[in-house]
Amino acid sequence: MNLKEILSPDCTRVSVAESSKKRVLEYISQLLAPKLAGVSKSDIFDSLLQRERLGSTGIGLGIAIPHGRLENAGQPVAALLTLAEPIDFDAIDNQPVDLVFALLVPKDNPEIHLKTLSAVAERLNNKDCCRSLRHASSDAELHELMTQDPALCS
Repeated sequence: MNLKEILSPDCTRVSVAESSKKRVLEYISQLLAPKLAGVSKSDIFDSLLQRERLGSTGIGLGIAIPHGRLENAGQPVAALLTLAEPIDFDAIDNQPVDLVFALLVPKDNPEIHLKTLSAVAERLNNKDCCRSLRHASSDAELHELMTQDPALCS
């Protein structure tokens, strides 16, 4: 999965100042709604929240990958945030989160959902890559780091 296809520069943000998991999910919903015709901010928020109720998407090491499937989504879309201050995300290691990659996919395409989640998790499993993402000083730099060749993310 080529992340450039789903993660646009205008959905990539550094130093987002939100204070809770709920606020981060609301911020993501607002960021992604214009990318999905016929899908509202509340549809996105509800999808992300519903997934969080099944279990936290905080995967550990300060990383969360909130995701959801939407009935009316025509294509997958993503957002990438670094947070100004780490927040509690109920992560599996009980550590606060400061790096968030959100993914929304069409409900009728579970295969792309799993493939994309796998590609993102693989990228975020690279400690050097995560360090570079956390130190990005601009939205453009953050986007470039996440979407470039994985071997270059260091």
